[in-house]
Amino acid sequence: MSTASEGTGALEKAMDVLEAVGSSPSGLSQGELAQSLGLPRTTLYRIIATLIERGMIRRDPVRKVYRLGFRYMELVRNAYLMPDLVAAASFELRALRDLTGETSYLAVLDGNQVMSLERCDGAHTQRSSASLGQSKPVYCTGQGKAILAAMDEQSREEILKGLTLTPLTPLTLVDRRRLNAELRITQVRGYAIDNEEIRMGVRCVAAAIRDSSGKVHGALSVAGPSYRLTLERLELLGPELAEAARRVGAQLSETTIKINDNELELVDGPWSFHGAFARWSEARQALFWADTLAPAIRIRDHQGDRVFARFDAPIHGLELHRNGLLVSHAHGWSLLDEQGKEQPLANWPGKQLLALASHPDGSLWASIKTASGCSLGELNPQGELRAAWQFQEPIGSFCWDAEGASVYAVGPETGTLFVMRRDAANVRRLASLPKGSGSPSGIALDAEGGVWTTLRDGWSLVRFGPDGALDRMIGLPVPGPIDLAFAGPDKDTLYITSSRHDLPMETLSNAPASGHLLRLDPELKGVTAHACHWGTR
Repeated sequence: MSTASEGTGALEKAMDVLEAVGSSPSGLSQGELAQSLGLPRTTLYRIIATLIERGMIRRDPVRKVYRLGFRYMELVRNAYLMPDLVAAASFELRALRDLTGETSYLAVLDGNQVMSLERCDGAHTQRSSASLGQSKPVYCTGQGKAILAAMDEQSREEILKGLTLTPLTPLTLVDRRRLNAELRITQVRGYAIDNEEIRMGVRCVAAAIRDSSGKVHGALSVAGPSYRLTLERLELLGPELAEAARRVGAQLSETTIKINDNELELVDGPWSFHGAFARWSEARQALFWADTLAPAIRIRDHQGDRVFARFDAPIHGLELHRNGLLVSHAHGWSLLDEQGKEQPLANWPGKQLLALASHPDGSLWASIKTASGCSLGELNPQGELRAAWQFQEPIGSFCWDAEGASVYAVGPETGTLFVMRRDAANVRRLASLPKGSGSPSGIALDAEGGVWTTLRDGWSLVRFGPDGALDRMIGLPVPGPIDLAFAGPDKDTLYITSSRHDLPMETLSNAPASGHLLRLDPELKGVTAHACHWGTR
């Protein structure tokens, strides 16, 4: 036998091993592989050792079986999706699993089939557990029908005309007219339903993932036993799937993210241990912010940068007030008049206060830590919170839009930007950031509906469009940007506060601007900041 033939034979045997392992959801032992493939144990041992070394398969040390390796899955993902699709979908997959208790999936089109790329297993013992990398017919799965319905007509027809509609269950749609009618219904309502069409006893609801240009990238789905996922429940879950898919698609915009190369300025003045709570006062034409740890309120106006007031306790919050500045600190809270003179106030909400923001109507809103996370709502004159929304994590910063109709908030623990309407009780995720990006800290809105946030430990500042799509990223010379505010007569200058607290010496040597105030031209104008009238008549 020639060397070429020997090489081909060895490759075929390795592929046989890989296919056998990939076809067994529970894995195969070496003995089972040898028996099913008819390979000598010494040959099989060499093939397995090579595949493990290359990451194509892995050995389960508990059950002593072989499964597909992580390198294999990485290659599959790279072949079938944009590099950031799994990252963009991972948060929504977990959220859907937590919402329903059922298994959630991310799938993409694979020719005239769909293939699962990611999965979050449900909470039940009896649950859907389709193998990753496994292809299924496009015409009888929720994922496939969602993708088909979202495609343009020409692309959809090219796939459909090459299909043989084979019945896999008594409920599989094998009449093309009925299938086309189902796809039209899916287009209108925004989600697809698999009513035991691929497997009896299993139902699924799915929605297509499209970017801002309309390109279809895949689908999200939730699947489980039909006795738990009734048709009525699927109809209720459908809009949730559609909204989750929209949020994923918003992060996959083909529009190039603008890397801002405008020159950043280091504002003259001393550094802060932890600069936070940047506020632009329209009345004073001045920027206020706090050094929370060497507790002082600083001001920057036409006279330059200087200390406005000092405190004896760490500062927890700062907000514009029509009579000056409202400052929350470890011992209570105070009102600073125009000269910086302190007037202690009663009815302090307590140390659980996390953030303050003024509504355009002058009311004062706060986020307050609770046993289960955080509440956000309006503070009454007695310092009591009328909670409007509940969160499972602290809300470190929030602000209202110009009309006072919607409030935007950041959850640093999960990297989530939330948006809520004042007239509704539901909380909507606008965007999510992977943990490696840094933790969102401050928040500011521009006049075009964009949402800006600083990324602590991420050395950057980002802007999300009104649809939640990331469209601008600005690298900063500091690892810990904390807060930001649009300032100036036209609110066309963006100021960023930063921290140097707890930074190691090596980091400080590479980021000497840490703790300083930064300034840049964002090429956009900000929303006017309002002052509250809390505690006054």
